[in-house]
Amino acid sequence: MSRLDFGRGEKDFMGRVHKMVSAFRYLALASVLSGASLASAAGPNLVSARVPSKLSAELASIPKGKTVNVIVQYRTLTAHDFAQAQSVARFGAAPKSLSLINSVAMTVKSDSLATLASNPNVAHVSIDHPVVEFSTTTDFYDQAVNAPYAWSAGLDGSGIGVAVIDSGITDQGDFSGANGSRLVYSENDNFDGVNNAFGHGSHVAGIVGGDGANSTGASFTKTFKGIAPNVNLLSFRVLDGVGVGTDSSVIAGIESAINLKSTYNIRVMNISLGRPVFESYTVDPLCQAVEAAWNAGIVVVVAAGNDGRDNSMKTNGYGTISAPGNDPYVITVGAMKPEGTATRADDLIASYSSKGPTIVDHIVKPDLVAPGNLTVSTLASTSAAIYTLFPQDQVAESYYVSGGSGTSPYYFTLSGTSMATPVVSGAAALLLQQNSSLTPDQVKARLMKSAYKTFPKVSTAVDPVTGIKYTDHYDMFTVGAGYLDIQAALQNTDTASSTIGSAQSPAVSVDAKGNVYMVTNSSVVWGTSVVWGTSVVWGTSVVSSLSNGESVLTGSSVVWGTSTLSGYSVVWGTSVPAANLATLAAQADAATAEYFGEK
Repeated sequence: MSRLDFGRGEKDFMGRVHKMVSAFRYLALASVLSGASLASAAGPNLVSARVPSKLSAELASIPKGKTVNVIVQYRTLTAHDFAQAQSVARFGAAPKSLSLINSVAMTVKSDSLATLASNPNVAHVSIDHPVVEFSTTTDFYDQAVNAPYAWSAGLDGSGIGVAVIDSGITDQGDFSGANGSRLVYSENDNFDGVNNAFGHGSHVAGIVGGDGANSTGASFTKTFKGIAPNVNLLSFRVLDGVGVGTDSSVIAGIESAINLKSTYNIRVMNISLGRPVFESYTVDPLCQAVEAAWNAGIVVVVAAGNDGRDNSMKTNGYGTISAPGNDPYVITVGAMKPEGTATRADDLIASYSSKGPTIVDHIVKPDLVAPGNLTVSTLASTSAAIYTLFPQDQVAESYYVSGGSGTSPYYFTLSGTSMATPVVSGAAALLLQQNSSLTPDQVKARLMKSAYKTFPKVSTAVDPVTGIKYTDHYDMFTVGAGYLDIQAALQNTDTASSTIGSAQSPAVSVDAKGNVYMVTNSSVVWGTSVVWGTSVVWGTSVVSSLSNGESVLTGSSVVWGTSTLSGYSVVWGTSVPAANLATLAAQADAATAEYFGEK
């Protein structure tokens, strides 16, 4: 996600970003309340008490006369429409075409929104939101998901291109190859030609495909190797020097990757960034972009987010999946803790890992979980921003070099769903090397069906900084279909439908009695068939594992809460009285800062 999982300890910068994301989450809640509540709260000084249906609901809160960055989606983007956009957008940067989704990103005065919406060719107008990456290291992450099985079988990702949509990748020794660097393409639009001012993208790339060259040899006691150590890496820099970008910068990067798919055999796209959900995935421009990549034949793997500890809306962390991880097409990944051992039997969910269902559409997410806590991976350079911002996450040379001293110039420790996501991206590359004919839907279905599904019923984690205790239940909204198992996925021979969208993540709904149930669809692989039925994909231990023995699909106070302003009303979109919005805003602002680096 666009927010970085910042490692252990809370910094002033981390605190500012957390408050920004908490404020976003409050705005996201407001955007899904009923139109009547928003209208009554809007008053005469806002753009409109009755927002045109083409405008996202949150645009109603923009005061008159204010400038706002928007993405305008057109039914078909014509030269006439772009000319109109240029005439309306007289502030900030020139309008930018996002042809991938027939859209234009621009800065306008709020008074002009009605003019834009009146164009019959305009389909939807959204705010161009800030996005952030989600990072926080991990020894043993490769063993936990059985990656050595693939390597022993001669699978290392050779020939597969992985697009990393992030803060850029610095070409260092761990991205070497027999024919030179495996960083075969870098694009740094809008970032002054600086390849990696932050460092998050290089860390992510190392988990996907670092080959451990800087930690291999007689003097090394540990080797830090990625999941698919011979993939070709493509860098699309969409985040700035502090790990922040915008919807439009991410969409532009995704469009570039799609255009280069055939040139570099791009089969996988890693997106370890995001922002809160503000509207349905069916109109969200970020979601439209990742669906375009999926439709182009690229497996899109997205971070779930790091808001599993966020109880500001009284949901116990449920309903916190970020966009574009809320899209049902993509593979959305949560984070596990390898616990410093080579076995997965003792691994636990990271308490910060975001949980489903998604706000607005109620999609079952995440799809999978993978190791993401305390992960050692490639450091861009000692001049990268993360190196100086988070000195506690620097890796001591003595940790992996016999007789080493000082700190490593090659490796760094981060935690978060940002780190779990490239583990799954690497696994997808291995599957596609083994069988290049697999479609994105078939890759997703195979990874979900073969996932390891044995979990404890409950686990706890105590933040060593704040002393706050967090409790997690291992239901389908926390761990999805289970823990990534590369060996099982490679050994699986079931072939799901190759139809685009056949592996969409299902939705859940609630009946008049408050019981939650899954909305099945016979056209998707886990809708009605025997092979891909819910008992196989998610497993009974995953679906029914709350501490009180109840199935999550029948509803539970543990999941949804019982108070008036509980998670139940937030997750399911029940209107919250406008008078309580100030209270909710205060709760969001006071939310506990995450500690990304659980022991």
